[in-house]
Amino acid sequence: MKKITILQTSDIHGSVYPINYGNNEKANLGFGKLATKIKQERSLDDQLILIDNGDLIQGTPLTYYYVQFLKDKQNPMIQLLNHMSYDAAIIGNHEFNYGMDVLNHAVHESNFPWLSANIVNEDSNQPYFGRPYIIKEIDSVKIAILGVTTHYIPNWENEHNIAGLDFKDCLNETKKWVAYIKEQENPDVLIVSYHGGFERDLETGEPTENLTGENQGYAICQEVEGIDILLTGHQHRSLTGNINGVEIIQPSNNGQFLGKIVLTLNDQNEIINKTSELLEVDDVDADEEVLKMTSFYEIETQKWLDQPIGKIEGDMLIDDPLLVRTSDHPLIEFINKVQMDTAGVEISNTSLFNNSSPGFAPNVAMRDIISNYMFPNTLKVLRLSGQDIKDALEQNARYFVLDEEGKIQVNPTYILPKPQHYNYDMWEGIEYILDIRNPIGNRVTTLNYKGTPLNLDGEYDVVMNNYRAGGGGDYMMFKDKPVVKDITMDMTEILANYILERETIKATVNHNWKVIW
Repeated sequence: MKKITILQTSDIHGSVYPINYGNNEKANLGFGKLATKIKQERSLDDQLILIDNGDLIQGTPLTYYYVQFLKDKQNPMIQLLNHMSYDAAIIGNHEFNYGMDVLNHAVHESNFPWLSANIVNEDSNQPYFGRPYIIKEIDSVKIAILGVTTHYIPNWENEHNIAGLDFKDCLNETKKWVAYIKEQENPDVLIVSYHGGFERDLETGEPTENLTGENQGYAICQEVEGIDILLTGHQHRSLTGNINGVEIIQPSNNGQFLGKIVLTLNDQNEIINKTSELLEVDDVDADEEVLKMTSFYEIETQKWLDQPIGKIEGDMLIDDPLLVRTSDHPLIEFINKVQMDTAGVEISNTSLFNNSSPGFAPNVAMRDIISNYMFPNTLKVLRLSGQDIKDALEQNARYFVLDEEGKIQVNPTYILPKPQHYNYDMWEGIEYILDIRNPIGNRVTTLNYKGTPLNLDGEYDVVMNNYRAGGGGDYMMFKDKPVVKDITMDMTEILANYILERETIKATVNHNWKVIW
């Protein structure tokens, strides 16, 4: 009998220290805690395989500060993975957020290969990051590890961040490369590490989202012959299980869990058992060696976060996220006003990204901006028809449902399997009413521009973040629309500069929209 252990991290998003950067309170997450768990597992099996499944180098103030001010130094996340002797990492969609220079630098610094078979060079049609798969041999067991990445990235990412790359259909490329590996390598174990998630219910096979191709994990398990293990991520879900004989796992995000799969093989190297489990980090302290390695980056980041930016006159705090999303709020109006001022247009939309956004207290520091605007978005101005705007508002209105008593609630599809509050927008520069008592698709009951009905055949320039402009969140009415202006500065920087220049910001709310039920 032989045992093979595979450990997986995924969607760490730059989390190293076990803290919440919004308030510096302790949190059960971060690579420091993962490192403790990994070392414990290594003490039980020193030949285990360790893989990161993507979305590693972006996501916290620490990684943002590194890119803005310290990128001549070694990438702290790469430093940590090198230290922990990772066998491979997969390219995630957020790896591209800081541009190709930062990503190429990270790949170059890595002592391990980065895998993504379906991200190819436009010119050569060859995998851009080099090897699409690796072979490991443990106790005479031959193990192949193929890396693939959700091909939906061009729908979200700024074009200049992915110039020269072609994102091939992940399902098709997985079929192709699995067949190639089986024929050429004849491995005993075949692992696919996929930076993507599941598009269907794992038990029933019913779609759990629009089948855009963003997530294809279920189809990979059903349609690709010869896979033993599918490591997944991207959706930030906590999953273990088996689909069509393929053992699957997904270890949430920000270092909250370590994924562990154990294979048992007989003396003929045939798999006779598979188990998968998620190891919580709640019961361990962060590894002191890991924290010490990144302490310089952390200290500098904390100084930057505490820099005063300006003052707020009035109330921009958030008490009730649902109230913010059903009636105009000073914080949302402020962000939209900043976007319109920056872009030089009269219509804007933005989101309350998650339910932990605190709003702005009277004294604003950089920490407050990061706490409310946690994504590295840039801005685009799209030229839209009035009908596009109306369609987008109808898509917005799907966010709400009424319970049996007629009270308004968030549609469960925006909460499970993954919270997607960022896919509900609030607009400035138009006047509108959403009536949730009406059927989906007929909830926009008022839609005016400058006091008169919006011309559905007219053209309007609208500023929004780059994720939404690419159709992210099923806003397909925005996809492939003319881009009038591309503003490549990060929104956190835009917001900080706007407040710094004015010193004091007055909280205003013009009540240009509301939701009724």
